[in-house]
Amino acid sequence: MTTESYRPRRSVLYVPASNDKALAKIQSLACDTVVIDLEDAVAPADKPSAREKLAAIFAGRSNRRCEMVVRINALSSEWGGADLLAAAKCTPDAILLPKVDTPRDILEAGDVLDDNFIADEVKLWAMIETPKALLNIGPIAELGRDPASRLACFAAGTNDLVKDTGILATPDRRYLVPWLMQMVLAARAGGLDLLDGVFNDFRDMDGFARECTEAAAMGFDGKSLIHPAQIEAANRAFAPSPEAIAEARAVKDAFALAENTGRAVVALNGKMVERLHLAQAEKLLAKAAAVRA
Repeated sequence: MTTESYRPRRSVLYVPASNDKALAKIQSLACDTVVIDLEDAVAPADKPSAREKLAAIFAGRSNRRCEMVVRINALSSEWGGADLLAAAKCTPDAILLPKVDTPRDILEAGDVLDDNFIADEVKLWAMIETPKALLNIGPIAELGRDPASRLACFAAGTNDLVKDTGILATPDRRYLVPWLMQMVLAARAGGLDLLDGVFNDFRDMDGFARECTEAAAMGFDGKSLIHPAQIEAANRAFAPSPEAIAEARAVKDAFALAENTGRAVVALNGKMVERLHLAQAEKLLAKAAAVRA
């Protein structure tokens, strides 16, 4: 993520493609991203009809401020191939691939998009939700350094990880945290954005806000959401605080002073500040500007 291309993904709301009532509310939502879901939120019998709705859903896309993504079914499933082609024809901002296990899963999806002359602007996101994905997360993330792969973002699939590994899902996520931090390292190594998994009890707003705050502190860019009621808390938790913005401005202003031209280190409020801190400050200010836009 560069300061020039930053796009906020603080709140990423999943909306079932089969739920007309929820789809009708998309335009009024304050989330950064909407994921039109063809996978977990759609019953097997409804998957073909849900796929057929994509064209109509994206027909009015120009009137929506939020990023639009489609989560397809796994390419290994009976629906995945048709989902990928149907989603690609709608030219969403990205297509979210579930059950990614190896880099090959990303590359094969990218080949389909290339073979069908889908614009490079249509990116791929990957769900990290299987033990195999965690074992292969380094090579998967490395694809983010190659623009031809289209890979732009990881989304943690915490519910599936809990199910597949048998760990205990505690409120503090103590058994998940090591894997979440592994995702953070891999995403940063690959230059990818990273979304935390869902919080299942949308009525527990205090618990949700706490988990958002912790995820932001761990380095996540945003949170996957299952209900519009969660949007405000996520937007607040993953946005730079006024204190952080003020500190970043001070760092930038210090390096902009004529007497500091060309210096690698400057003194600011009794602390030594390096140019790596300037890069961090510029990134944070770009994030704050994008959030306000």
